[in-house]
Amino acid sequence: MPCATLVAMTTLFDPLRLGEIGELATRIVMAPLTRNRSAPGNVPTPLMAEYYAQRADPATGAALIVSEATQVCPEGRGYRDAPGIHDAAQLAGWRRVTEAVHARGARIVAQLWHVGRISHFSLQPGGAPPVSSTSRAASRKAYTDEGLVPCSPPRALRDEEIAPIVARYRQGALNALEAGFDGVEVHGANGYLIDQFLRDSINDRVGSAYGGGIEARIRLLLEVMRAVAGAVGGGRAGLRISPANPLPGDAPDSQAQALFERALDELAPLGLAYVHVIEGQTGGPRDAWPFDYAALRRRFGGAWMVNNGYTREMAEAALGAGGADLVAFGRPFIANPDLAARFRAGGPLAAPDSKAYYTSGATPAAGYTDYPTLAAARGGAAAEAAGVRAGARADAS
Repeated sequence: MPCATLVAMTTLFDPLRLGEIGELATRIVMAPLTRNRSAPGNVPTPLMAEYYAQRADPATGAALIVSEATQVCPEGRGYRDAPGIHDAAQLAGWRRVTEAVHARGARIVAQLWHVGRISHFSLQPGGAPPVSSTSRAASRKAYTDEGLVPCSPPRALRDEEIAPIVARYRQGALNALEAGFDGVEVHGANGYLIDQFLRDSINDRVGSAYGGGIEARIRLLLEVMRAVAGAVGGGRAGLRISPANPLPGDAPDSQAQALFERALDELAPLGLAYVHVIEGQTGGPRDAWPFDYAALRRRFGGAWMVNNGYTREMAEAALGAGGADLVAFGRPFIANPDLAARFRAGGPLAAPDSKAYYTSGATPAAGYTDYPTLAAARGGAAAEAAGVRAGARADAS
């Protein structure tokens, strides 16, 4: 009998060509992480460039970095000290970041963001109410100069106001490439503006081209992705979705499976580089809501990026079974800038300081750029132990 052919399974450390974004040395992605370290004017800082560069070596960190969520316009702001990508100073700040990442050999895409109703009037131009698909306030909090406060009641957008917002996403994509990014990821997840139109638990529009049935609820998403892909090319564009992520006060769409399958069917002609799917509840249960992710993946021809609580073992299993092409790691990258090196060595993962997630404080580097690599931590521990032993010998002499 002829011998069976052995098929090598994909691993985290295999390379991948990701659309026009470029060659990736591994399948390890740093997920977008809001860290609130930008300067006044929502300008990325040199410290942010250092932070991303620390995590950008494909041999030790991420082969691809998805930037923290980045506002495409002043009205899209919902968190103080989160960066924007809509004026010259912001682009100059991001250019420092992309140059630092590229110098380490990694690729980076900008996550384009509009928070919609997840905001507060104090963060909006002129103190206006935030905008959304609805006039109902979110059961969440915005991060303001006064700390975390309940979101303000939004104003429901009129249909004729939506085209200018789509244009903001398009311009944000062009700005990202001007700032040196390799591509863009549209944030269509986690209850922000695009997701507010997708979910019938939020979208209560009546008599609107953007509310009602599935075709209407996916309209904003399709218009944004077509505009972005038309501006920078589908091969440089990705999309982040969270089909089964329950939010405070809001369930996933009641027809989530049909809605997202229809959306991906409509997006297929764009030739997107990837879809980035959050499986389950962000930072919570992966089975928080029933959803067939495999059925969704079968409808998409580009790379499939998975996210939410993945360990190395889970990631290897998903890649080996063909359930993913890329795995995005979020919180592990906060305290482990050398995450890939730790995976390779089977080393321990450091725990992040959750109190420093979203604040720059008096020392912006604390809990941000001061996490040591495993090699440095072990070297420091060895040096400290050597010092103790030398001290003990001196005491005994």
